[in-house]
Amino acid sequence: MQNLPFSQMPLARCSRERSKPEFIKTQLNRVDAKVLLFYQDNMLSTSHLDDLLWLSVEHVFQILGRKPHLFLGLDNETPYFAMEISQQELQLDELSCYQTLPFRGQLASFPATSVAIAGYAKTLLHWHKTHVYCGRCGSKNKSFEGGYSRKCTNKQCGHITFPRHDPAVIMIVKKVFDDGIERCLLGRQASWPTGNYSALAGFVDAGETLEEAVIREVKEESGVDVNEVEYIASQPWPFPSSVMIGFIATASSTDIDIGEDELEDARWFSRDELAEFGEWGDETSTFKKPRFSSISRFLLEHWIKS
Repeated sequence: MQNLPFSQMPLARCSRERSKPEFIKTQLNRVDAKVLLFYQDNMLSTSHLDDLLWLSVEHVFQILGRKPHLFLGLDNETPYFAMEISQQELQLDELSCYQTLPFRGQLASFPATSVAIAGYAKTLLHWHKTHVYCGRCGSKNKSFEGGYSRKCTNKQCGHITFPRHDPAVIMIVKKVFDDGIERCLLGRQASWPTGNYSALAGFVDAGETLEEAVIREVKEESGVDVNEVEYIASQPWPFPSSVMIGFIATASSTDIDIGEDELEDARWFSRDELAEFGEWGDETSTFKKPRFSSISRFLLEHWIKS
């Protein structure tokens, strides 16, 4: 199993126990219970922190008059929760000393296990915000099982929904050219900073296997045909709630046709060319590799070393 960012979860999720209201109540009332606060998808923090800002559940209850509904799990019997606060709550004296720093920027120096917890919390909070109403009858949903599900409040309906994960494939496409040099195919979107390139990627369609999604996405985005697909690794991706499923694909053609709707550019790069790349976010004029936090970078390095 690969140790990718967002994937090294230390918490026991307590899938069986969390369905019992008394269990959640007991965890909330523990003196060592901790909570991670979010505001508009960003965590509360301070500029000098090198780890997550965990506050006491009891302390937060004294400030806000409410307790978190989202139980993340246990670590060495210590319960961990997450909750979203409002702008009005953020301006309270007891919380105004904290900052809401950009989520992705905060995590760069955090321990891998903390990154996994933060991504998990962010994904679940986003799901709760986007599933306020029942998809069957339109009545309001309420948090259930410590935030692991939502249940319709209409007694005639009672439909239960669970957190959604959108599967997406991401792939390094390789091909040995007529000159005997193996190259990989990378692309870039127009919205990215100048020079940034990454692996091709896309969501899995309904009724489609993962391998079929790889073949289709590569063809749609680049015009390149693929005839072999090998699974490598996967990564939770909380932007907002995907699971990235990584592959190395072998191309049977080399001509590129990006069309008008997908990418701004796509091209083949050799290992020697990639050695001259800069890093995502630097201000040089060179081409740049994907972020270290993404499975795209992992797949690229996997191919370079293979």
